[in-house]
Amino acid sequence: MKSPALWGNKAHLDTLFGAKATVAATPKHFAFRYKSPEHWLEIFRGYYGPLLKAFAAIDPQARDALKADILALLGTFNAAKDGTLVVPSEYLEVVITKTR
Repeated sequence: MKSPALWGNKAHLDTLFGAKATVAATPKHFAFRYKSPEHWLEIFRGYYGPLLKAFAAIDPQARDALKADILALLGTFNAAKDGTLVVPSEYLEVVITKTR
């Protein structure tokens, strides 16, 4: 199975839909905002399936290590300087129109 992340690549979408559709793709920007890096982790650990499952599958010591790694990673992307979390991100807005 191919990664769903490929849907964020216009060339891949053009290949998928070929002459049957017109693919319009526009890069957009979004800033993820949370009360803190710890708040982000609390939300994603409780509600985001892959992270929820990862924490559930490992022992307490490994959970602590994973938490520390995630918080360190968030720190590398955090644009906020006030204790909150602001992570600039880019996504691809795609509109696919079926050709007649």
